[in-house]
Amino acid sequence: MDDFLFSDDPGEVEVQEKSGTWKVIIVDDEPEVHAVTKLALSDFEFQKKRLEFLSAYSGEEAKKVVMDHPDAAIVLLDVVMETDDAGLRVAQFIRETAKNNNIRIILRTGQPGQAPERQVIVNYDINDYKSKTELTAQKLFTVVMSSLRSYRDILSIDQSRQGLEKIITASRNIFASHSIDQFIEGVIQQLTSLLGTVDEAIYATSLVASNDPSDSSDKLVVFTGRGEFARSEGKPIEEVLAPEQMEACRQALQDRGIVYKDNYLFAYCSSEYNHASMLFVSGIPEFLTDTQKHLIKIFSQNVQLAYENVQLQAEIEDTQQELVYRLSEALEQRSTESGNHVKRVANICYVLAKRYGLSYREAELVRLASPLHDVGNVGIPDAILNKPNKLADEEWEVMKSHTQKGYQILRDSRREIVNAGAMIARDHHERWDGSGYPSGKKGEEIHIFGRIAAIADVYDSMRHERCYRPAYNLEEVVAEINSQKGKHFDPKLVDVFNDAIDELEQILARLED
Repeated sequence: MDDFLFSDDPGEVEVQEKSGTWKVIIVDDEPEVHAVTKLALSDFEFQKKRLEFLSAYSGEEAKKVVMDHPDAAIVLLDVVMETDDAGLRVAQFIRETAKNNNIRIILRTGQPGQAPERQVIVNYDINDYKSKTELTAQKLFTVVMSSLRSYRDILSIDQSRQGLEKIITASRNIFASHSIDQFIEGVIQQLTSLLGTVDEAIYATSLVASNDPSDSSDKLVVFTGRGEFARSEGKPIEEVLAPEQMEACRQALQDRGIVYKDNYLFAYCSSEYNHASMLFVSGIPEFLTDTQKHLIKIFSQNVQLAYENVQLQAEIEDTQQELVYRLSEALEQRSTESGNHVKRVANICYVLAKRYGLSYREAELVRLASPLHDVGNVGIPDAILNKPNKLADEEWEVMKSHTQKGYQILRDSRREIVNAGAMIARDHHERWDGSGYPSGKKGEEIHIFGRIAAIADVYDSMRHERCYRPAYNLEEVVAEINSQKGKHFDPKLVDVFNDAIDELEQILARLED
């Protein structure tokens, strides 16, 4: 190593930079080799990042360092240490056991005869092979530089693959979202994953600029924010951005593209309907690869269309819900039950479903479908439906038929909500112990939607006045429902009901008759 400069104590080189470091593992049983290597590369810099050296003095120690630092870029690996093939065993460990295919392995040996180059290159997945006698300071600089470029490109390819997976996943999640809030959070989360880090973010759109249909303003209003902008919803974007940021925002709007400034970006989003939105993200890495920038471009081009589709989905579901409510309320007008009964039951069902452990979508489905639980009452004569006295046996049989009538009306639909309504209409009078109707189902034979609707319907009915009795107070209702645990009601649902009672009472207060 004729160009190397030796020092008794070169010390540790200060390499920590704001932009990070490239980790280099030095594996050699000679301390002088570590000292000389660090000295020769002390002023090395690549993409504004210095080198961070990690030392290991045996093969076994090297394996531990490799496992502790999977993000290391290069390992300078001696062959002969505690055994003649210790370095080769480390190389094999890195690829086969640690499953690290990114790190660049540069084999250095002072005894080439112990490990012939051709044999080593063929049998081991290493990236370079150098004899210590030929590795001058300049050649060491060259091999480290070329290895870092290779490592950078490998990371770029891997990030491209991961980015593509994230874009595909994000697209699926976005289009599957049934909530605008979920959609926006998904956008921010996926963009964060794509860039690696995000400090602050804003999603602003002209679609929410005004509730007045006659207002044609294209001003951007913050829909949601993250970090410093977490409480900026509803504010015009110029009120929350700094002047230089607003200038970059206007440039992105004017160019209908993406503007990168310092550590932040503005990405213009639009669709065929010409609605404009803007993504603002700060805290992005100083160096973005071309692949990352391309994926950001794809993301921004499609996010607005996805947003409008989610908004359309929400509008469709809101319309369905309103129609269900109005039709159910129209049916309730035939009886003396209040119109808000169906709304309360819907909200109660949602709370119970979530606390029971159903998914967000399932809880939403039971909320949307539960107002249809008594749709079969349309086939029950008024004289029976509104009779203030106890029903005669034959009248009771007619009354019980509303479950089957409701199921017949709603069954076999291609719409998820209507099918769920059919299950609820059919099963909400079945009992856990099998004493219910129309089929005498027991336990989990009863659809979970029906079990939830049963306890919600009974709870709300008992808490409100009916033509044949006054309203019960809370203590009486709780006592009655708990007395029916394992009889009328699913035992687990009774426990959920008890835990949720304060929240359920708030629903009753909010939706008074």
